[in-house]
Amino acid sequence: MLQTLLPPDLHPAAAAVLVIVSFFTSALTATFGIGGGVAMLAALSFYMPVAALIPVHGAVQLGSNAGRAVMQRADIAWPQIGAFLVGGMIGAGLGSRIVVALPEATLEFVLGTFIILVTWIKFSKMRAMNLPGFAATGAVTTFASMFFGATGPLNAAAFEKSFDDRKSLVASLAAVMTIQHLLKIIAFGFAGFVFSDWLPLVAAMIVTGLAGTRTGLAILGKLPEDIFRTGLKWVLTLIALDMLWRGIEGLL
Repeated sequence: MLQTLLPPDLHPAAAAVLVIVSFFTSALTATFGIGGGVAMLAALSFYMPVAALIPVHGAVQLGSNAGRAVMQRADIAWPQIGAFLVGGMIGAGLGSRIVVALPEATLEFVLGTFIILVTWIKFSKMRAMNLPGFAATGAVTTFASMFFGATGPLNAAAFEKSFDDRKSLVASLAAVMTIQHLLKIIAFGFAGFVFSDWLPLVAAMIVTGLAGTRTGLAILGKLPEDIFRTGLKWVLTLIALDMLWRGIEGLL
């Protein structure tokens, strides 16, 4: 009976692993604002076809980020999110019309380099990013998400210097990632991807993801500010180094 609820060729044991992984990746994202989306993408890549990877990842992450955004709605910076949404709609529109894109290896190398630079070099202008800056970030990162997948680290690298309060940072990142994954799912739906085959698995992963989110938010509330900022920097750096390594491997 369980097999009938799962997509073809996905073993129940593999589905169980993914449901458990969703808990821990959501807890990671709730604690530091990022990291879980990339980790989830890596886990999914072991068990499902490439054609389903980005759409299913987007659906799971939509549920996880939307749940976190609702839980933290009081801490969301709504004017900045509104500006990001305007830019995101432009980026999604442009991205859906691009036929020729950069090779994935090149993109990973460029984004990995960018994240390290933005994370470790002090850019004074980015500390006071205004609403047009958030709109521009929305356009660029949403455009990238159409063919790259998890752009949470890129958003976090841009946002980290613009928020003094860690709760506002994590909540606002949840809101912008909800926007990006929703736009991506709409695009894949119009492209013909059949989400119904994956709905039971996605629903189960969203449920455990919400449980992981609550756990991560409890940890976030107890973390001292300096430990949070240091942890965020190193999570970003490890993700960026992984991107660089995969980009170099693909280019060689």
